[in-house]
Amino acid sequence: MSDCFAVAKEKYARFGIDVEKAIEKVKKIPVSIHCWQGDDVVGFDGSGSLSGGIQTTGNYFGRARDFKELTDDIEKAFSYIPGTKRINVHACYAILNGEKVGRDAYRPEHFKPWVDFAKRIGANGIDFNPTMFAHDKVKNGLTLSSPDEEIRNYWIRHCIACLRISEYFADELGTPTLMNIWIPDGLKDVPADRLTPRLRLKDSLDKILAAGYDKNKVVVAVESKVFGIGVESYTVGSNEFYQNYAAKNGICSLLDNGHYHPTEVVSDKIPSLLAFYDKIALHVTRGVRWDSDHVVLFEDELKEIAKEIIRNDATDKVLIGLDYFDASINRLSAWIVGARNMQKALLWAALQPYDTLKKLQDNAEFTELMAVQERVKTLPFEAVWEKYLDKQGLDEDWFDDIKKYEKNVLINRK
Repeated sequence: MSDCFAVAKEKYARFGIDVEKAIEKVKKIPVSIHCWQGDDVVGFDGSGSLSGGIQTTGNYFGRARDFKELTDDIEKAFSYIPGTKRINVHACYAILNGEKVGRDAYRPEHFKPWVDFAKRIGANGIDFNPTMFAHDKVKNGLTLSSPDEEIRNYWIRHCIACLRISEYFADELGTPTLMNIWIPDGLKDVPADRLTPRLRLKDSLDKILAAGYDKNKVVVAVESKVFGIGVESYTVGSNEFYQNYAAKNGICSLLDNGHYHPTEVVSDKIPSLLAFYDKIALHVTRGVRWDSDHVVLFEDELKEIAKEIIRNDATDKVLIGLDYFDASINRLSAWIVGARNMQKALLWAALQPYDTLKKLQDNAEFTELMAVQERVKTLPFEAVWEKYLDKQGLDEDWFDDIKKYEKNVLINRK
């Protein structure tokens, strides 16, 4: 490998790329890895089946059934994932230990086991999400936009409780927590009123933010969506609504690349938002025809997303999280493949000759621009990726060990 890397290093140097510098840069970029891949978004609070356009498909054996199984699986998967890793947790993963408490009354102590786990495995921090689905307080598919004031207030209290829990995570782990608000609210068929539900949502968000929080500890984000199963005709939290709300209120806009029309790409939205926002957040997934949350692959749009982060020097402005859940394959393998591909895309992006390419574009040298862009596609990236892994004590030979874990551990879960 050393000979291959030496050749790769020399070839990249011809384009002004310092390979060693790129490796060190990417190793430090935090990627928030979602806990819900390990148990198909079931959670621990026993509130009910998935709803609001969320669903998993497949019945591969070995789903984690409790906190220990889930964290065992996360720790095993993390052992094969390079780079700086965070943990992304939904509120429905509270550890209640038999206590009867509603989501609107969750407290930091219900998440202390997550903090202890994050510290033990050396995670960079914990990100958090209010869970406003799979619950009997989701009335007629609505939460923060519900015409029922009791329902609306319940979820307002839940989000305020999540602010306090997010502050707790930041205090304990020493890095800010991204708290992302996504709601399933919408209608199956043509609405009679599009505005009023959005005004109710605006009022609910205003009340959540009015509760106050330490902005040095918590980054609040709102996440839009085009549609979901059962809410095909109207989504209250649309892209236009949330981006305007976030801009007006000084919070963060989160882009999920499964939440847009198939002809829209998040890679083009990132630089648009960077022109106006101090921070933006991502949920990186892979939609197949719709928001189907497939495992992230090393494909063109992922590379373009990574390029926009790297070439705009936005590694401290773009908060990267993963969001997919595939129940049709080994769940640890899904974690490892998707997280490695995110890292791989960031490394690939860090090896592009942006100064040269930008200069050619500014000088309208479009013929040469195309030629150089195509030339760098075939540079020996594999050798650099293998060196990136090797510097962290990893290689590509992880699959057999995961199959062994499946045979010895996962197969016993019924």
